[in-house]
Amino acid sequence: MSSTASVNGEGKLPHTDIAESGREMTETKHQLHRVDAGGKNNGVKRQHGMNKPARDPGDEAEFPSPRKRLGPGEDDSGSSGPVIDFDGLSRPSTGTPARLEESAEQGAERLSKMRGAVRTILQCVGENPDRPGLLDTPERYAKALMFLTKGYGQNVWDIANNAIFHENHNEMVVVKDIDIASMCEHHMLPFMGKMHIGYVPHHSVIGISKLPRIAEVFSRRLQIQERLTKEVANAIMEVLKPRGVAVVMESSHLCMVMRGVEKSTTATITSCVLGCFETEEKTRNEFLSLVGLNR
Repeated sequence: MSSTASVNGEGKLPHTDIAESGREMTETKHQLHRVDAGGKNNGVKRQHGMNKPARDPGDEAEFPSPRKRLGPGEDDSGSSGPVIDFDGLSRPSTGTPARLEESAEQGAERLSKMRGAVRTILQCVGENPDRPGLLDTPERYAKALMFLTKGYGQNVWDIANNAIFHENHNEMVVVKDIDIASMCEHHMLPFMGKMHIGYVPHHSVIGISKLPRIAEVFSRRLQIQERLTKEVANAIMEVLKPRGVAVVMESSHLCMVMRGVEKSTTATITSCVLGCFETEEKTRNEFLSLVGLNR
């Protein structure tokens, strides 16, 4: 059959040509996805997400190059992986540039707006914001919320600066039981728990205190636990370029304890494994055993 289908007098493809063209497209699609008995693709290279190495050890893992700083208003949240911007200017903090660059007068105006908003909330729930116990609550809450979201303005590269050392060490490094507290972006209620971080060095190691500090940068934002776990793993992969990174987090969410299903004994566990932790089962199991999760 010719690669170009004939057209009838009405300018349309005959039904037989349409059917044969459809079969050709289907066969081509099947050839692209066919795998031989040895588990190899027939000359077709599999595509991966930006931040995930291939699950098939025969495929070549591709890791992202360092990201450029996003300018005000720029957003690349449509990428295949979690958005990491080490200046704190991307997802979902479109207002962060103003917060970072504001003057003392602008900072005071920001707090004034927040105090007014909190006062409105107190009135809406049926309280009297002028009673003695609540007079200073708007001020306290505004300052507390700015502290709980300070990660938007922190720079991971600055935190890791002067703490990455060339060292001929190629064995796993694990820091476990890191206390984490963050704010659920859905209800703005806290979730708290422990995070375990492991990596396998590739010529360089990082000061062990920097791993909890990197975790805190991303926890001090409005978050969901799944994204927080990924962002910490990708940040370490970005700044250190190790052979692999593994992050596991276990936490309790007050949005499930104080409201909704009201279950106080539930725990949520999330994980993100990159590089050799994903491709090598033995390495992954060693990490899970060291942090007490491979039971």
